Amino acid sequence: MTQQDERRVVESVQRGLFIGGEWRAASGGAELDVIDPSTEEVLTSVADATVDDGRAALDAAVAAQASWAATAPRERGEILRAAFEKITERAEDLALLMTLEMGKPLKEAMAEITYGAEFFRWFSEEAVRIAGRWSTSPNGATRLLTMKQPVGPALMITPWNFPLAMGTRKIGPAVAAGCAMIVKPASQTPLSMLALAQILTESGLPDGVLNVVTTSHTGDVMEPLIRDPRLRKLTFTGSTPVGRKLVEQSAEGLLRVSMELGGNAPFLVFGDADLDKAVDGAMLAKMRNIGEACTAANRFIVHESVADEFSQRLAERMGALTVGRGTEDGVDVGPLIDDKQRDKVAELVQDAIDHGGRVLTGGGPTGDKGFYYSPTVLADVPSDARVFDEEIFGPVAPVTSFSTDDEALTLANDTEYGLVAYAFTTDLSRALRVSEGLETGMVGINQGVVSNPAAPFGGVKASGFGREGGAEGIEEYLETKYVGIAL
Repeated sequence: MTQQDERRVVESVQRGLFIGGEWRAASGGAELDVIDPSTEEVLTSVADATVDDGRAALDAAVAAQASWAATAPRERGEILRAAFEKITERAEDLALLMTLEMGKPLKEAMAEITYGAEFFRWFSEEAVRIAGRWSTSPNGATRLLTMKQPVGPALMITPWNFPLAMGTRKIGPAVAAGCAMIVKPASQTPLSMLALAQILTESGLPDGVLNVVTTSHTGDVMEPLIRDPRLRKLTFTGSTPVGRKLVEQSAEGLLRVSMELGGNAPFLVFGDADLDKAVDGAMLAKMRNIGEACTAANRFIVHESVADEFSQRLAERMGALTVGRGTEDGVDVGPLIDDKQRDKVAELVQDAIDHGGRVLTGGGPTGDKGFYYSPTVLADVPSDARVFDEEIFGPVAPVTSFSTDDEALTLANDTEYGLVAYAFTTDLSRALRVSEGLETGMVGINQGVVSNPAAPFGGVKASGFGREGGAEGIEEYLETKYVGIAL
């Protein structure tokens, strides 16, 4: 990609607030800079919203709610379908935009565009399948009618690591269900969401149904909306500490809440595993999105009989990856999102080394400019190292070993988190036992990627509640109403 291409895609994006179908500057005129993490240079600036701007966005969503809820399901679905097609047509530009603001290599950005667009296609089909039921009461005197209706105005707070897909995963079911919404994208990566808003507008989404508020003052701007009695739904993807705080705020209005929070995914390799498949799966589970994913394998728990061989093979694969700017040909691993994240990864690695872990490859930051960290494999890491308790969010694979299946499950479940787990074995009975024993919302058996728009995504314990995707995803935006009819 040339610098001219980069300027073109950045300049094609509206950089104001999107409220009530109009693009506007922040009420105070302030802007926030968007930084390219590969160069540490400013890409562009976007509007930096105030509390008044946030309130205006909620006003617009509330004003649009009734007419949007009354819109025919087929019409809502066709808007999503049209948006899916536009995203697909513009995939290359959207991928470049994402790489510039987030850092991931272009091939991974393209994969996210494809994945994110699928949520719109999936929920375009779910819009016309919202159904209730009709039955007779046990005594025969009454007919029981249940119906599904939209929850109402929803607030969506999305993260920086998947700046388009985390938006489509929330916006898709809300549009299908008939909910108006306010979206607050991460301040590090607002451009992908602003581009998505333009696409939805072009696809026929009515004014006020989608409102996008970019701000560097998230808590100040969002809390008044969460506490406003007109808001009926809150959905958040991000860290568990922030999620806990948002849940507390939402309790005042008894909002419908869905939370997709942190992870600490175990990656189990049993002694009978196909090591070729296990290493391939490990590369996907660990290195997808530079390791900056809540589903990333965080702890590699490997049977003692194959631990050394697995570690060495994984280190060879990780060490062969090319680190660099995501727009360049041949790059496998881009920069982390910012210096704070890079420094956290470095701290966790150093702590693991201090606890006796051995560096097989990588082990530190790299490059003179940009927030790069070398793909790293650590062997013989004890379970009390911080790297096993905290979400790494970087290209680091710590390996420890186990002797028995029970010990493996104990190690895997020894965390407050419960989003996803991976297990590699050729024994079907073991696979089923392990799947039942793992305390996670999702399990990948002999595969390193579980995310799928047609499947329910979500966790248990401190990884949150609620599901996104699948037939379950639209239910998060629907209320059930019962009508009793006397004969």
